[in-house]
Amino acid sequence: MELTRLDIIIMVSFVLLTVGIGVYFTKRASKGIDQFFLGGRNMPWWLAGISMVATTFAADTPLAVTEMVAQNGIAGNWLWWNMLAGGMLTTFFFARYWRRANILTDLEFIELRYSGLPARILRGFRAVYFGLFINCLIIGWVNLAMGSLLVVFFDIPQEHVIFYLGGAMLLVGIYSSLSGLLGVVYTDLIQFGIAMIGCIILAVLVVNSPQIGGVEQLKAKLPEGTLSFFPSLSKGGASGETLALGLGSFLAYIGFQWWGTWYPGNEPGGGGYIAQRMMSTKDEKNAIGSVLFFNIGHYALRPWPWIIVALCAVVLYPELSGDDVKLGFVYAMRDFLPDGLRGLLLVAFFAAYMSTISTQLNWGTSYLINDLYKRFIAPQAPDRQLVFASRIATIIMMIVGLAATTQMNSVSGVWTFLIEAGAGLGLVLILRWYWWRVNAYSEIAATLAPLIGVLFGKVIMGWEFPDSFFFTLTFTTVVWIVVTFLTPPEPEDTLKAFYGLIKPDGWWAPIAGKPTFNGKRLGTLTLIWLMAIAMAYSSLFAIGSWVLADWTEAFAYTGLAVVAAIGVRVFSGKEKIFAD
Repeated sequence: MELTRLDIIIMVSFVLLTVGIGVYFTKRASKGIDQFFLGGRNMPWWLAGISMVATTFAADTPLAVTEMVAQNGIAGNWLWWNMLAGGMLTTFFFARYWRRANILTDLEFIELRYSGLPARILRGFRAVYFGLFINCLIIGWVNLAMGSLLVVFFDIPQEHVIFYLGGAMLLVGIYSSLSGLLGVVYTDLIQFGIAMIGCIILAVLVVNSPQIGGVEQLKAKLPEGTLSFFPSLSKGGASGETLALGLGSFLAYIGFQWWGTWYPGNEPGGGGYIAQRMMSTKDEKNAIGSVLFFNIGHYALRPWPWIIVALCAVVLYPELSGDDVKLGFVYAMRDFLPDGLRGLLLVAFFAAYMSTISTQLNWGTSYLINDLYKRFIAPQAPDRQLVFASRIATIIMMIVGLAATTQMNSVSGVWTFLIEAGAGLGLVLILRWYWWRVNAYSEIAATLAPLIGVLFGKVIMGWEFPDSFFFTLTFTTVVWIVVTFLTPPEPEDTLKAFYGLIKPDGWWAPIAGKPTFNGKRLGTLTLIWLMAIAMAYSSLFAIGSWVLADWTEAFAYTGLAVVAAIGVRVFSGKEKIFAD
């Protein structure tokens, strides 16, 4: 497919704007790694929140949603909708703690909470494991999705795609290494706006095309059950029943995955680039506001343009099957966008791609520099040296991520591995804030045990999800609890220093010298958390109902969303959650 001059002008303008932002923030990023990785800790909630939402909108996201809808209807999105509970838990139980900790990365927390050789080993291992290995897997799957778009749009031979991806990553590497986090978040702001506008335009054009004929005609042409927001549960799973979701799978997603497993962008208790954005905000109030906005934007406001295009793709491209069903979104772009708008939506996809890659580069590099290089190799290095090392590490991360891409052929395979390789770690990440008895050995065991569980469950026993997930989750939980009670607690001085700084709720009486479990406050926070979940889900379903012209459900869900929002506001006010 050939692009017009207007398409090319739009794309080149976007690239120049992005590089210009990177150059603009270079001087500020050069002041020190606090500026390079946290933007000086002065970010407003809305900017940090939009950056989080933009980061989770990669080139692969609309394609993945298209695949879910094609296989299991709208309800297939529960594969990621389930994680809302964990996100809201971070909002009301952990966001203020992350900002209060006044650290540079979430891995630095390890030596704030634990001490001695085990803490040093854990911090160094996780810097390499998450900052390099896991991070490059994420970069690889984002690159795979972007490669699919390049093949369809430009007829690029598959074996040549890696060179084009290399050029795109070089561009991202240049501006993210120059500008640090501030450049990343401001380009996120522009990139997210372009990406959402482009997807909304595409959804409107496709659903109103002669081939579809509007929302009512779309609904009439879809298989029964496709439009249901909730899956029909079956004991046997989806086999033989296209729109059914196995009961075990649904329970794994809804009941266990959100709190029990580490997953990038949805770490129980916060972590990764979510923690980075919270720690970059002005204060605790802005930290809470940023992650609240992220959860509403990520789950409720953003998905529907993708879902509408995915539903249209089910009707328009029935010949697609297997892994190719995700390409329905790309074919819709190719077939229904006029000149100019085609360039705009290509820019939208490039924007989504770049916002994710730039964050992964900046976040992963923060681990390698702050938690490996500065901590163990050059602890006395001046800021100028650390910033220079950060820029070099960003480029190295880009190269390693590109190399990892060449060894991958399945996005879903990476997703499954990440979900199961972190199964059981989540509970430790939550309880280390609320229970004094958790120690470094607990977290080491919870980090390594899932790898053993996956090896045994999937490789040796040949189990598939969700059986392998439940086994790994149970195995890891038993291992880390046993290890906790077989090993000594952290030294009292370390625990007292941590408690004095964070002042966490929960079980800290032996350290604080007084009862610390505030059942009333924790109960109120739990109520706010539940109402916030209800608010976000109701908003999600309300928007979907309005878009699909289901007026009765639209009014009902809108009413629920309003009531839940009022409840969140009232009870948050009583606990002074958003107080200065």
